[in-house]
Amino acid sequence: MGIVAISRQVAALGDEIAAVAAKKLGYTFVSRTELEARIVRLGFPADRLIKYDEKKPSFFSSLAKERDDYLQYLQTAVLEAANEGNCILIGRGACVILEEVPNLVSLRFVAKDSIRLQRLAKEFTWTEKQAQQRISESDSNRGGFNKSFFGIDINDATHFHLVMNTGIINADEGGTIIANLVDTLITPERDSIGREKIKTMLAAQQLVNKLIFEHKVAVEFLHAVINDKTILLRGIAESSAIVEHTLELTQKTMPGYVVQSAISIVQDFKMYQ
Repeated sequence: MGIVAISRQVAALGDEIAAVAAKKLGYTFVSRTELEARIVRLGFPADRLIKYDEKKPSFFSSLAKERDDYLQYLQTAVLEAANEGNCILIGRGACVILEEVPNLVSLRFVAKDSIRLQRLAKEFTWTEKQAQQRISESDSNRGGFNKSFFGIDINDATHFHLVMNTGIINADEGGTIIANLVDTLITPERDSIGREKIKTMLAAQQLVNKLIFEHKVAVEFLHAVINDKTILLRGIAESSAIVEHTLELTQKTMPGYVVQSAISIVQDFKMYQ
């Protein structure tokens, strides 16, 4: 069971190569629209998606609790898709969310601006100015999205197994390269360890969702890590009473685990609603 995560520039043949690779590997291609639909099905309002989905949040949006909720739903959608196995995910920070998963193959597609301009102008019958505006907006949004939500520079090649120049590699060639790379990297041992890693990450994310969305715990940026039979919680709370309450709920939700806290207490910390 391999997982392929793709980051791409606009007009860098992201969907085209992903579709070819999925066919060659026999994988499911989880497209942008499918991942958006998963996020909405999980509970995030569809009319609010445009504020955060692969965009740098505005100043006030970045301070809103809604932003944190979007991230929790996004991570859940990516982990659920990965847990189903043998899939290709595109965009939405999947490369970063799954970065520590052993059976992940992560790639980034880029191309020269001149080539991307030609592709956009041809596809949409745009002027060069319109195409350039689209490139500038998309590059800024995707860069801002990854910086805001994951704290990374998406142009840093060290986050990927391979960066592919799709200005000189076509969709069929790109799909073949990906299929060969998956066959080379995803050994039975990596596959087995990766499966368990994804299950554990998904269980931790489901715990966070239960605490936030069902129990309404007042812990911002809540994150859980499960290691063997230990659960470590991180986040920010206003008081020790909130932390204790969160630990109690976690213990009831996950009996048999040792629950530990790395939640910071910051008085008067408030996110905009």
